[in-house]
Amino acid sequence: MPRLGLLFGYDWDVAGFDRLRRQASFDHAGFDLFSFPSNARLIGFDLERFAARQAAKGKRRGWQGVVSHNEQFGTLAAALVAERLGLPGATPESVLAAQHKVHARRVLQQVAPEANLPFAELDAEYGGPLPDGLSYPQFVKPVKAAFSVLARSVRNRDELFAHTRFGARELWVIRRLVEPFERIARARLPQAGSAHRMMLEQPVPHHTAQFNLDGWVFGGRTHALGVVAAIMYPGTQAFMRWEFPSRLPDAVQQRALDIARRFLEAIGYRHGFFNMEFFHDPATDRLTVIEFNPRLASQFADLYQRVLGVDAHAMSVAMALGNDPAALPRSVSTAAIAASQVYRVFSPGAAAPMPSARQRAQFSADFPDGLLFTYPKSGHSLARDFKWLGSYRMGIVHLGGRDEADLRERTLRASAVLGWTAPYADQLAPDPTAHLDCDMSVAVVPGTS
Repeated sequence: MPRLGLLFGYDWDVAGFDRLRRQASFDHAGFDLFSFPSNARLIGFDLERFAARQAAKGKRRGWQGVVSHNEQFGTLAAALVAERLGLPGATPESVLAAQHKVHARRVLQQVAPEANLPFAELDAEYGGPLPDGLSYPQFVKPVKAAFSVLARSVRNRDELFAHTRFGARELWVIRRLVEPFERIARARLPQAGSAHRMMLEQPVPHHTAQFNLDGWVFGGRTHALGVVAAIMYPGTQAFMRWEFPSRLPDAVQQRALDIARRFLEAIGYRHGFFNMEFFHDPATDRLTVIEFNPRLASQFADLYQRVLGVDAHAMSVAMALGNDPAALPRSVSTAAIAASQVYRVFSPGAAAPMPSARQRAQFSADFPDGLLFTYPKSGHSLARDFKWLGSYRMGIVHLGGRDEADLRERTLRASAVLGWTAPYADQLAPDPTAHLDCDMSVAVVPGTS
């Protein structure tokens, strides 16, 4: 049985890699950014030292591969460890190039300008004075971040000013989230510039449909796994649910794959999963890249397994061992459509109770194929979510269905069991700030399957 290092394997990866325990053994390392006291290790965290320790551990224990789908630290750490041990993996420089959002825009402008957005680095330190002469509206986001943190549209200078003011506690968190990446980027990709910045992009209309292309690169060849559709809460940029398969025409999916191939080749990303977020406007047929993530979007792995019978976590282990993931057998699909449903609250004053033990048990009994993730949060971390994300993500439910009608009916029943409002537009209050509650925190509770 091969032994691998699994770095920052939390949330969606817990169940995914646990299914493989008879095929490989894993040495876990890292910490959960959304769980206390685990996330206290952020204090003084140094990514280079962490990677060096893991490489030494891997050498002692005979790792044959290293894997991570964690965007914040894990993917870059895995690349550094693989490099030190001479194991299959992406180069650290290619991971840095994809995760540094300004640098990625520059590369995209060179290889696929038709899919790029007008962009600029915001010439201001965190909380510093704003430059004059900016036009509005603008979409502002950090140069290095994950989970759409601090990403939003601003209509004028006052909104941009308010969005970029941070308290001492916020600045402490921001700097410690970015600095581990920054130190390595300065040494390995200095042309990218500092990641301790925000950036501006031309806003895209709210009605423009958003999608995710997941795929992999093996032997330098780029392959598509699937395209997931993102559905937003009405009038917001907050995800309400993700559905697979999407209704995006095959021709557009092939264009997306071609754009991904050009970008990945340009940054030297030749081994591993990737995720490309993009918009498609059916009226103009324009495809616009939002960003690239040099890892599997593991939240969607369960959707692919339900519909396609493809185990993306097993594929990532195969690639970590240097094996062709396309050679793995498929299982029988269990659904024609599947969704990752997000239960969210937009009003800081609203209350949204977590499901009780009885409700959880009822959910597991009624939906044995369902997955339930809950994210209880309070205090400063809850307040930070509302500022940084504009809402509080309370929980997520994964379900499959025979068709759209069956999936919707099952979602309504599951939501009633949990005491939450179903994430469908016609089920919500007219004002999205007036309904349910949500969080982005920590206690991950997978349902039975």
